[in-house]
Amino acid sequence: MKIINIQEKIAPINSEIKNAYISFAKMDCSVVAITTDVKIDGENIVGYGFHSNGRYAVSELLTKRFIPRIKEAEEKDLLNDEGNNFSPKKIWRVLMKNEKPGGHGERSTAVGVIDMAVWDIVSKIEQAPLYEHLAKKYGNGKFTNKIFVYAAGGYYYPGKDIQLLQDEMKGYLDLGYTTVKMKIGGASLKEDLKRIESVLKIVGNGKNLCVDANGRFDLNTAIEYAKAIEPFDLKWFEEAGDPLDYKLNQELSKIYKNGLATGENLFSMQDARNLIRYGGMRKDIDWLQFDCSLSYGLVEYLRTLQMMKENEWSSTRVIPHGGHQISCNIAAGLNLGGNEIYPSLFQPFGGFPDTSIVEDSYVSFSKFIGMGYENKKELKNLLIKLFD
Repeated sequence: MKIINIQEKIAPINSEIKNAYISFAKMDCSVVAITTDVKIDGENIVGYGFHSNGRYAVSELLTKRFIPRIKEAEEKDLLNDEGNNFSPKKIWRVLMKNEKPGGHGERSTAVGVIDMAVWDIVSKIEQAPLYEHLAKKYGNGKFTNKIFVYAAGGYYYPGKDIQLLQDEMKGYLDLGYTTVKMKIGGASLKEDLKRIESVLKIVGNGKNLCVDANGRFDLNTAIEYAKAIEPFDLKWFEEAGDPLDYKLNQELSKIYKNGLATGENLFSMQDARNLIRYGGMRKDIDWLQFDCSLSYGLVEYLRTLQMMKENEWSSTRVIPHGGHQISCNIAAGLNLGGNEIYPSLFQPFGGFPDTSIVEDSYVSFSKFIGMGYENKKELKNLLIKLFD
């Protein structure tokens, strides 16, 4: 049982959209294909991995540092103890050999891309969806094919007025979503309040709306926004300040009675633990958004979930950033609170298999093998185009 080839390609996910901090005009994405000598129905099993939006391709890290480590590793260091499948944990150790603690920057994305592809392979060899494999091996054995999802959008865009924002949100409701998210912080408070009020006219209850500042605010501005939006009783106020400013988040939690959300830009178990220790996050109303593909992959994510358990946090308070299928699988197999989805953005990387049905912000998907990429036509075609 061997890995016979690893390829990395760059795919564009560029768009003219903006959040409060960055433009996506030049964004791209690293995509990895790992080919094994294991065959099913005469075809070699291939695992695919990629990372979330909001980051750039990590080609040099992959091609000069991490992929060579796998290629140079001995077979015993890649396989499980039984020798009948690959071991994500052993492969993770190979990837992280000679890496110093800390420094959780772009390398966490590169490792996460490879890790995703490995889990795709493992579950394909098991001939099961990843969520089922995770539940049986790392969870309580219980899994579901139905999870909560919300539609993320509401970006700033040239010429996008209130009417276009409302039309976007109506489109998400037509697709079966009842909970949506929009950006704030890229305009004045007065203008953002008008935008929020316009979306509330579409989605109704404030608990159907999340707002995201993408780390834009200092403490005074975060508090100003918090006081202004608190009467709306929103589902959550996301990433008000810099993701590593735990003190800001702690102070905000003291004066804002509704839910806060953060964590998408924390890239290790240790960073997640610091947020829980020092960020003022409340176990009963706040949300954690750690993104597996950006934070060293699922091997590290399992450590993060264990850390949460040790700190008496429920896994249901985690709704990952990113909108990709590995998070759907983790949510379905390890009892997370749901997943973010970008119905009209960053495609074809986001979402779930084409046969999936969204009703009342819950998605149900039919059984698939592996991560489910091959059941998403546009993504499958892109992968064929990139690696054929």
